[in-house]
Amino acid sequence: MKNKAVVYLLALAAFLIGTIEYIITGIIQMVADDLQVTTSATGLLVTSLALSAAIGAPIVIALTINIDRRKILSWMLIIFALSNIITSVSHSFEMVLMTRVLQGISGGTAIVVAMAVATRLVEREKRGTAIGIILMGLSSSLVLGVPIGTFLSSMIGWKALFAAIGLITLIPMIVVYRRIPSIKEQEPVTLGMQLSILKDKRILLAVAVTLFYVGGYSTLFTYLTPFLQESANLSITEISGILLLAGICSFLGSSLGGVAADKKGPTFTIFSGIILQIIMLMLLAFVTGNLVVMVAVIMIWMIATWSTSPAQQLYLVTLVPKSPDIALSVNTSFIQFGFALGSGLGGLVLSRTSILNLSWISAGTVLLALLMTILMVAFDRISQQKSLKVMEQGR
Repeated sequence: MKNKAVVYLLALAAFLIGTIEYIITGIIQMVADDLQVTTSATGLLVTSLALSAAIGAPIVIALTINIDRRKILSWMLIIFALSNIITSVSHSFEMVLMTRVLQGISGGTAIVVAMAVATRLVEREKRGTAIGIILMGLSSSLVLGVPIGTFLSSMIGWKALFAAIGLITLIPMIVVYRRIPSIKEQEPVTLGMQLSILKDKRILLAVAVTLFYVGGYSTLFTYLTPFLQESANLSITEISGILLLAGICSFLGSSLGGVAADKKGPTFTIFSGIILQIIMLMLLAFVTGNLVVMVAVIMIWMIATWSTSPAQQLYLVTLVPKSPDIALSVNTSFIQFGFALGSGLGGLVLSRTSILNLSWISAGTVLLALLMTILMVAFDRISQQKSLKVMEQGR
């Protein structure tokens, strides 16, 4: 694969961005005590970043679509680095909240542009692999970034951690500036052209797939710790080990999904991943009494979920080859909305019924993603047939 080192450094940037997004869950009480606010108020630091990435990143990408992608990526990484350094010297909750908004917009934009750039740096048949590597960097922030960041925060303080990540971000930024060539759209992309992308039923169905499969994933994963405690009466240490294995499987799934998308095609990989998710979630409801089998099912479920993402991203890139940034940014927004949907749905289940029903609710939500996938493929075939007819008429 061409420019492999550059792609891996873009994955490093995704790892750092993901760590900053998810780290609050590990240090929430530490931050609350230091800023002298309640734990629930500190939770807004998670919500603000997610919403900023979901809403702000697509707007930035839409407004800058005709600007050199190397410059945009460099500037987003600089803003992300500076926002972390500002966080490290902030003494008020309001200031930290503002920097989280900056982190969401700059980080969300950087990840989308990084994926789009990566698809142009490698061979055509390796685009799925390149996307998978960057998503692997993002998923590894859950595996390594959060636990290591939480540990370091207890040693050096959470503000020092933010400062360190801000400085480390300068490494991929320098590589982007020096190693990535100028990348511009061959033809100017107007706002009307960008909005017309959303008129494509295949794109709307694709982001609906994202919303529901991520929503199904988040419904259970957000509450996986209490689910495991209720299912098998495990200690926190044992649960930490299971979460580490789950994180490793998410890392593995991102890599396998990218390779499978290149070799078997994105549609096949999406179908396979979603069907496997549904089977594992339904099976989970019946194996809660057997710890070994339950852990094995959870691991396969994680691999299936995370293998779907690079295939989904590649599918969108193939639909909009001239400006993949727009389609990827919309999809990234729906990933964030999916997390919000799932965590809210899971919370509703907990307040109304047994936590052990979470796997059924998750399976039902992913089933909606499967239905959207079937419609997506149907519209794709209809679109291809129309294109063939137009070509035949033009001969």
